Amino acid sequence: MPQTWQVYQNIQNASRQSPEALANLELHDVPKPVPGPKAALIRLHAVALNARDLLVLTSSPLYPVPTSAGLVPCSDGAGIVEEAGTESVWKAGDRVLLHPNTWLKGRDGRDFDITGAFGAGVVAGTLAEYMVVGDERLIRVPEHLSLEEASVLPTAGGTACHALFFSPEKPIGKGAWVLVQGTGGVSTFAIQLAAAAGATVIATSSSDQKLALSKQIGAHYTINYLQSPDWEKEVMKITDGKGVDFVLDVGGAGTIEHSLGSLRQGGLVSIVGILTPAKEIDIVPAILYGAKTVRGQLGSSKTMGDELVRRVDADKIHPVIAKTFEWSEAKEAFELLMSQSGTGKIVVRGVLAGSV
Repeated sequence: MPQTWQVYQNIQNASRQSPEALANLELHDVPKPVPGPKAALIRLHAVALNARDLLVLTSSPLYPVPTSAGLVPCSDGAGIVEEAGTESVWKAGDRVLLHPNTWLKGRDGRDFDITGAFGAGVVAGTLAEYMVVGDERLIRVPEHLSLEEASVLPTAGGTACHALFFSPEKPIGKGAWVLVQGTGGVSTFAIQLAAAAGATVIATSSSDQKLALSKQIGAHYTINYLQSPDWEKEVMKITDGKGVDFVLDVGGAGTIEHSLGSLRQGGLVSIVGILTPAKEIDIVPAILYGAKTVRGQLGSSKTMGDELVRRVDADKIHPVIAKTFEWSEAKEAFELLMSQSGTGKIVVRGVLAGSV
């Protein structure tokens, strides 16, 4: 029978950084699903992990949707259409990636329903051998990408594309200065997309090795924040005291003050992560007197996913993958995710991946 990984609360109140939380992940046999008229049965070849998946695995209070018992986790995946519904626009053999959200059109965040996302706490996700997906949530994979590479596009790539090209400000392009934090999935995508669009990119990391990779994929300047704790000062030196136009903030409370200090007057910070512990800070003066904008960003629409794929295809971008695990090694993949030590995305190959 087909298999899925499912989440149960075997260990309650486990930290999202604690390996004991992996006991919540169990492998189960399930019936093979059947597609409806305007849907397709996808044989999942690869599944990419996201930071949110750890919140779901531990039913963390930091995530607004409680995890249902037996939930299949993960939102990102790519695979092969095995069977198409009678009215489907897809056909057997098509290579597709899955759009994880019910938000399909445009840029208005009010259309995003977090409870409808794959693997978000209620709706079954992608860490499965097979999955039925409606036509409207499938996107064709660019020919130059492997299915492992394609699997990492939806959330990390969609988030980066949303931030750079669908913000209230004008899209990032030639002449813009962009600062990207770290070398996780969203950050590496942001470096690649911003550089391809003609922006000048500054990347930060605690590792010189990771900073070297940042330069390889498009960053023009790098800052080691362990060597320069007040890294906004280095940003100002690089930009001749003007500051950057845009900051992609993945840290949250531990980085937002530095992000605001890096911005030009009237610049924009998009917060897309909460990787640092909460702390009491006052950022109002920096926002007010700098006429700066802090934007919380959640999810991406299929419109944004389509634009991402168009850009990846046009610029022949290959996403950065930290490590690929086999199906039976899903727990080890989550353990690496917990360590936050990978560069790029972590991928789990499907049961039948080797036969594609």
